[in-house]
Amino acid sequence: MTGDAVVKRTVRIAGHTTSVSIEEPFWDALKDVARSRGVSLNGLVAAIDAERSTTNLSSAIRLAVLAHYRAVANQGASGG
Repeated sequence: MTGDAVVKRTVRIAGHTTSVSIEEPFWDALKDVARSRGVSLNGLVAAIDAERSTTNLSSAIRLAVLAHYRAVANQGASGG
């Protein structure tokens, strides 16, 4: 991921727009997660926002993407 610039994106959460600054690979992975769950990108971001505690939204998105792929890897490792 070296050299991947942070890009500011606008998302809609509960009828309000907000900006998140996130690297392109994380943004692409977030879109993949939304697709795999059958939800809109804004819907997924809203869910992440609702579940986060103290971290900022951009960090919460990165952590959610990481958690998703860790879960996928664990399912693969356990044969599930």
